[in-house]
Amino acid sequence: MIRTTVTNRLRAALFVGTGLLLLSGCQTLGVDVYEPSVKPSSTPQTAQKAGASDPRTRIGALEHPRIIASYGGEFRDAKTERLVARIVGALTLVSENPSQAYRITVLNSPAVNAFALPGGYLYVTRGLLALANDASEVAAVLSHEMAHVTANHGLERQRREKEVELAGQVAEELFANSIDGRQAVARGKLSLAAFSRNQELQADVIGVRMLGEAGYDPYAAPRFLESMNANQRFSAVDPEADSSLDFLASHPNAPQRVELARNHARAFGPEGVGDRGRGYYLDGIDGLLFGDSPNEGYVRGTEFLHPVLGVKFSVPAGFRIDNNAEAVIATGPDEMAIRFDGVTDDGRQSLTDYVASGWVTGLDPSSIRQTRIDGLPAATARASADRWDFDITVIRLKDRIYRFLTAAQSGSGQLEATASAVRSSFRKMSSREIKQLQPLRISIVTIAPGDTVASLAARMRGVERKVELFKLLNAIAPGTALTPGQKVKIVTDR
Repeated sequence: MIRTTVTNRLRAALFVGTGLLLLSGCQTLGVDVYEPSVKPSSTPQTAQKAGASDPRTRIGALEHPRIIASYGGEFRDAKTERLVARIVGALTLVSENPSQAYRITVLNSPAVNAFALPGGYLYVTRGLLALANDASEVAAVLSHEMAHVTANHGLERQRREKEVELAGQVAEELFANSIDGRQAVARGKLSLAAFSRNQELQADVIGVRMLGEAGYDPYAAPRFLESMNANQRFSAVDPEADSSLDFLASHPNAPQRVELARNHARAFGPEGVGDRGRGYYLDGIDGLLFGDSPNEGYVRGTEFLHPVLGVKFSVPAGFRIDNNAEAVIATGPDEMAIRFDGVTDDGRQSLTDYVASGWVTGLDPSSIRQTRIDGLPAATARASADRWDFDITVIRLKDRIYRFLTAAQSGSGQLEATASAVRSSFRKMSSREIKQLQPLRISIVTIAPGDTVASLAARMRGVERKVELFKLLNAIAPGTALTPGQKVKIVTDR
């Protein structure tokens, strides 16, 4: 998923979305006591019942479905699940609370993230698994999140947030929005931010200790922090682009934090100590789904294809496509942007009436026109809002209405040509096209004599900026030489 340059005002006009990331918390399960001289109870206490009565478990269970929905569902793959379970199992044995039970879920999202909920719910995205190069790097992230659980950070933060909120309400009532009142509220927010930073640093310390004691490379933590920083730079062409589903959006990061992680790792010896688990890890992610899933549709260069819905369209050269859960956003030169989405259609309303029904701000009713696109009923219109002009296109296909909203700065001479090119590219996919379209996957290949970064990157399919992506996925630093026999990751649809 490639993010592209678009101003905050234009982003607000085209796309509104939020990402929910809830961190940490822990669970304490009840322990049954069996005495042979006592008759078994007709209502015995079980771990499941004890967990259900624990408020931390209830919080995790309540939020679990929301997390699953926010991240595209669970990623069900036996090989991947065994790999992650192996890592969590090794860490659990050396955790602050070895009896803590964890439920690990691999999320079907290309975002790079991992986090925990109260009750021992652990999550890692397949995007993070694709970025990592060995088991110790995944262990570094998960040990950090397990540390949040064992340190009970979730409930502590929840309690502190309530205290800050209450203090802010009291300050506003006492000072009636005076400067003193606003300063009191600001001090509360700063205190909460410092509290969160301290939690992250504490989790770093515990996590690196767990890494070392589990036999993993303790230097994996600072190493993978640098990989996640590189991924953030690669993914966000626009530094202000929304990355709310990514790890660094919810976990404060800085060069100082990387150095602190290195300092903690030195307690276990110089670099090179511990097991990286690279061989079995790469075997475990060979074939891992990469990027968008079939249910979300695929981006292939300047083309968007959705095999489940059976539709496709393309954008002009110079545009980049960002496939979000709520909509597809393409941004291009001169702050132009295109939004594509679909809504359920009951078929009882004409498309011209639908366009005029009030969902478009600043609509010019006189501009509504009926037309056909790829043989399908359609309608077009124009609108203006703030300093933007919009071209609206709606297309009816079966029980759906597909919508294009093309935006340009007021007076732009490119709006009509761009909107016309996009709408005319909309097509129904044939059954043959749908069958031939395959998802992208991680493929593990062995470097042969004579292979270079450029030649290996050229083998990748369905992605842009191939050399940059190859270096990112394999954590190849500038000046690093490739070694024949070494295994590396490429992205392919074969």
